[in-house]
Amino acid sequence: MKTPDQVSEKRLEQLREQAALGRIDANGIRPSGSPMPETPSYYGLPIVKPPVWTWEVPLYFFTGGAAGASSVIAIAAQLTGASESLVRDARWIAAIGAAASGPLLILDLGRPERFLNMLRVFKPQSAMSVGAWTLSIFGATAIAALATWDRGRLARRSPAALMRARRPRSQAIGDASAFAAALSGLVMATYTGVLLGATAIPVWAAHARTLPIHFGASALASATALLTLRGHDEQALNVLALTAAAFETYTGIEIESDRTIDSEPLRHGITGTTIRIGGFFSGPLPLVLRLIGIRSKRARRAAAASALLGSLITRVAWIEAGKASAADPRPLLRPPQSL
Repeated sequence: MKTPDQVSEKRLEQLREQAALGRIDANGIRPSGSPMPETPSYYGLPIVKPPVWTWEVPLYFFTGGAAGASSVIAIAAQLTGASESLVRDARWIAAIGAAASGPLLILDLGRPERFLNMLRVFKPQSAMSVGAWTLSIFGATAIAALATWDRGRLARRSPAALMRARRPRSQAIGDASAFAAALSGLVMATYTGVLLGATAIPVWAAHARTLPIHFGASALASATALLTLRGHDEQALNVLALTAAAFETYTGIEIESDRTIDSEPLRHGITGTTIRIGGFFSGPLPLVLRLIGIRSKRARRAAAASALLGSLITRVAWIEAGKASAADPRPLLRPPQSL
């Protein structure tokens, strides 16, 4: 037990005098109704470690999501007998996105061996471990599906029929790779939302259920937008884009209606403004333009450009909102709710 000394006793007396005047100028957390000053940290330190991600991570979220959704569109287009050019372009987008995602993630990690170390074991309870393995599988299968592309051999067949049909070995490998890329691409488009929601950052944890679907819809919007800008004008693409824009609009309304302290970074300050800008370009604007674009190709292309911009801004905004949330100790210092 520490023995009181003259310095500590003098400091205690100063605190008593300041408390009598209604204000204490010292670091600490201010209990309700106390004279302690309000501070943005716990004794000068954040309670949770803020994310240290830089520009590579939101760009990785964006490219990986668009690539994953494109691989799903590619296999759906193949199975429904859509144009070969649509399947080809969707596979190209998936392969390019997969090829870009790995270097972006490694750039953020700093050293390639850190990524390789994550592949030493598979931890299904860890979103980061699942993500590293998903990226590896998706990258290999998406590139293989494109490399074994055999123009002119697509047919409107069920998955079982595709597996039973006699085809060249390269085409069989390509079809198997396309299915694997679609399955891993579906995870690729949504796991980043799971990754954020699994942390202790209040604003991310509060939206753990919404983020995977939100990022998945944003990835679908990006994939359909890229295909639209490539010149594809299929009705199914417009329907998918409309669905994604409608969901993004609903998500924006849900965020605006959430008045909890956990979600303050989504409503206030620079992060709140950025979230609203991203939401506008992802939801209401492309939704209206797509509805107008039922008869206007120019409107559909404008909607595609808007969705791409909004999707990228949304990823950046959520990362920055997490940093702002980590710096605010109030959500983590709330008294426990009475049962």
